[in-house]
Amino acid sequence: MFTGLIEEVGQVAAISPAGDGLSLLVEAPTVGAECAVGDSMAVNGICLTVEQVTGSRLEFHVGAETVQRSTAAGWQAGTPVNLERALAAGQRMGGHFVQGHVDCTSELIKRDPPAETVYFTFSLPALWRPFVAEKGSIAVDGISLTVTEVTGETFSVAIIPFTLEHTNLAQLSAGTQVNLEVDIIAKYVYNMLNRSDKSPESTITKEFLTEHGFC
Repeated sequence: MFTGLIEEVGQVAAISPAGDGLSLLVEAPTVGAECAVGDSMAVNGICLTVEQVTGSRLEFHVGAETVQRSTAAGWQAGTPVNLERALAAGQRMGGHFVQGHVDCTSELIKRDPPAETVYFTFSLPALWRPFVAEKGSIAVDGISLTVTEVTGETFSVAIIPFTLEHTNLAQLSAGTQVNLEVDIIAKYVYNMLNRSDKSPESTITKEFLTEHGFC
C-alpha cells in the first residue's frame, strides 16, 4: 500500500525482455540506500518487488499483466520514474490509498501555459469513467492528485509548484502516456452497486414471525 506522495524521481538504468515480462534496473540514489530485497516499491505507480540491490541500483521483474496495463514497455534507459516505498505502519497518511495496481494508461492531452499552478488534462478511457469524480483522488504515474474537472472523455488536475518540482510531471508533454490508478474506494462502491449476484430480498415478514411464535 502506498500514499501517492513521491519520495524521489529515479531513472531507468536498463530495461530488457525477460520471459513474457521485463527486467528493470532503476537508479535510486536516495531511497535505494534504504531498500532491501523483498521490499515493495511503486515505480511510476506500479507496485514492484525489489529482487536485488546493488548500491543505489534496484532490480525488479515486471510481469506480463503489468506490461499489458502500464507504460513500462515504452521505458528506456534514462526514463525518469517516480519512486515511493510502501507505507509503514504508524506513518502519517497523506495523499490517498494507492495500491500500485495500475488500471490503464492515459495520454496527456494538454498542459496550460506555465504559471504558479499548472493544469494538466488527460484522456479518460471509457471503462474507467465511472470511477473518476470531481474533487476525488486519482494516481497519475503514482502521484496522488485531486481531480479538478471531469468532462466525459478527459479529466484535469491542478499541479502546484512543489509537485511539479519533485515528480516527473515537469517533463511531460502532450502525447505522453502515463499510468492511471483510480480510487480503490470508488471501485468497491461501484462493484457493490452493480453486482449481478446480489442476495435476493428476504422472505421473512412480520406475519411469518408471528405464525412461528416469534412475535
